Amino acid sequence: MLKISSSAQVSTLADIEESKRGTKIEIDDRVFIDSFVRIRPVGGSGNVYVGKDSFINSGCVIFSGNGVTIGEFVLIAPNCTLAATNHSYSVRDKTIRHQGFLPSKGGIRIEDDVWVGANTTILDGAILRQGCVIGAGSLVRGEVEAYSVNSGNPLRKIGMRGE
Repeated sequence: MLKISSSAQVSTLADIEESKRGTKIEIDDRVFIDSFVRIRPVGGSGNVYVGKDSFINSGCVIFSGNGVTIGEFVLIAPNCTLAATNHSYSVRDKTIRHQGFLPSKGGIRIEDDVWVGANTTILDGAILRQGCVIGAGSLVRGEVEAYSVNSGNPLRKIGMRGE
């Protein structure tokens, strides 16, 4: 099920695929989704929700996997990947493609007022707490402290907003 608010602005060049398995994709009021954003319901049965007044910039890819929740007033810069799933790979005599997916680590949750810098990858199990900032080119795998400023791979806290 695909539900896009009438006040949302979705580029005609964005690619939001409807699910064949019942994944819900909901885009709330005043959300802006730029050109070449791709939302794909794959790798699990989780839903995708984009909260009010959020902005997803060009070239971002969101894989629904175990679920992706994006809060209100979130800014996601260009070319970010949100992958709420992981392939299984432990059986050597079976191709990775045929092994399915690992159990969920809880999906991805981005709380309100978060800024994600360009070319960042966010993986299954990541929780970005309210007001945090993620620097460009980062890899996010776990929980990120509210109002913290973080960067790198591995991700590390480099400061706090307002300091």
